[in-house]
Amino acid sequence: VAACLVQGVYILERDRQEKRQGSEALAPPWWNFFHFQLCTPLVDEADSSTFGAIYELKHPMPDDKSSVNDSPRYVIAFRGTLTKGDAFSRDLQLNVHLVRNDLHQTSRFEIAIQAVRSIVATYGSSNIWLAGHSLGSALALLVGKSMAKTGVLLEAFLFNPPFVSAPIERIKDKKVKHGLRIASSVVTAGLAFAMKNSHRKNQTGDTFVALSEWMPCLFVNPADHVCSEYIGYFEHRKNMDEIGVGLIEKLATQHSLGGLVMTAMGKEAEEPLHLIPTAKLTVNLSPSQEFKEAHGIHQWWRSDLLLELKTYKY
Repeated sequence: VAACLVQGVYILERDRQEKRQGSEALAPPWWNFFHFQLCTPLVDEADSSTFGAIYELKHPMPDDKSSVNDSPRYVIAFRGTLTKGDAFSRDLQLNVHLVRNDLHQTSRFEIAIQAVRSIVATYGSSNIWLAGHSLGSALALLVGKSMAKTGVLLEAFLFNPPFVSAPIERIKDKKVKHGLRIASSVVTAGLAFAMKNSHRKNQTGDTFVALSEWMPCLFVNPADHVCSEYIGYFEHRKNMDEIGVGLIEKLATQHSLGGLVMTAMGKEAEEPLHLIPTAKLTVNLSPSQEFKEAHGIHQWWRSDLLLELKTYKY
């Protein structure tokens, strides 16, 4: 359902670009089928493109036996990058901001966070969902983290969320991959410890612990190098525990090595978006796919999926 609502945002923007309105619009079936209605499209003030949507659940059908308590009252969904049409250049700019770790400084994030704050202030947080795909999942993750820091824990469904770091998970040799991760953890933990002892600010670690109660749902595909690093990121923490050096990884996982180096040089480093303490990780283990399919939103509503779910608690 969450993936289809995200797809609805993609088609909303396509409808806008191709001037499809009324009965010609192709987006409404993506939410009407699940008894949602479109409340507000979220529009990027930079190029007037639709990048998100606020959906409200209609009253359930009389013969609907599902529990209304398990359903969201509102879903705020965000699309990813469109490779065609006049929204591409703006989406590309946002991806650059994502890589530079300053997505929080964009007008798109400001519009998104204000919309979520308004919904939460009016209706509470217990029945609000966040959802996004690719760039949109990065935006939803950033919004979710920002809300969690204030004690508001929202359900979040993040499809193919970008993990901006070296793609260690792509290495086929397990011993080499494991060795690289251990070496990285030791260096990162050592630098973090040294900076802590030198009384430098350690906001990242404090924030990381504060976020540990928030548990977003991540949906990743091993064949998608944009998000596959999340698999190794969480699995490595478990492996370090098993070999008796969990304390090293507990410190290392809170930090980005690049961010620590910048801070050590006296430069301000932003908190890495992809570092999250706790998550429900769903991995698509279906037969190997090409990148386009592995990164696509369409895979998540197929009926023949082979999925593996693991819960990681910090």
